[in-house]
Amino acid sequence: MRKKILPVLIHRLPQNAMSRTMGKITASRFSRLAIQRYIRHYQIDSTVIEKPVNQYRTLKEFFCRRLKPEARPIAPGDHVIVSPVDGTVSQLGDICEGTLIQAKGKQFDVVELLGGSVEEAKRYYGGKFITIYLSPRDYHRIHMPVEGDLIRYCYLPGRLYPVNKLGIENVDRLFARNERLVTYIQTKDMGDLALVKVGALFVGSVKVSYNTATTNIKHGRQTSESIVDTPHYQKGEELGWFEFGSTVILLLESNHLKWAEGIEMGKSLLMGQLLAEKTE
Repeated sequence: MRKKILPVLIHRLPQNAMSRTMGKITASRFSRLAIQRYIRHYQIDSTVIEKPVNQYRTLKEFFCRRLKPEARPIAPGDHVIVSPVDGTVSQLGDICEGTLIQAKGKQFDVVELLGGSVEEAKRYYGGKFITIYLSPRDYHRIHMPVEGDLIRYCYLPGRLYPVNKLGIENVDRLFARNERLVTYIQTKDMGDLALVKVGALFVGSVKVSYNTATTNIKHGRQTSESIVDTPHYQKGEELGWFEFGSTVILLLESNHLKWAEGIEMGKSLLMGQLLAEKTE
């Protein structure tokens, strides 16, 4: 019975309103009382956290915690791509005929994912993609997968379906329907990349370091703008953060890349870990 009811229920929930409410609760001063229980429940390693746990004023502040610099070494090399987040690989592969794999038997289009721009989507046809799921126990800061220039961003309002197994298996085109904030990155000789940050149920918002763009805005409208002054970021530099768990999809324009050894579905990743290398 539960398996039948839950897939129906997730379509009817007031997802965006629930997520904004959760954001307010976790930002309240009373939420700090839940931090130690949160650490125990999700078995979080507090030894790598930037500052003592008792210095976090709210659960949201703790959730968006930074880590000690040495906790996440960045894979060296000029022609490598590193993981932008901690998380688990849920899918990866080639972008064939403009489609990505969501789950077994479920696909969605790059055009939809990027907000309807055929011209932008075609840039990634024949390239590669990787989808990384961030659980509640993961570190939720987002970092640059390569050295490059931030050239544009796009905010795409939408639903906030859960991005866990329940949502992935029961919501068609989930990642193209949920709220998204896309950052476009231009590199010197690794091709262009699109870093798609996908919102989810109970994710208060997605924030970025390069401007005030965010997600889950009441009556939000699709926005696509060039990033002022085209800032240059180093590989591993902080790009933004999630306020509670979600998913990152990385689109790679160049097909002259190979996945690093051991990068496969179900693999746990740490930010800065080697994902792919240039083949020529």
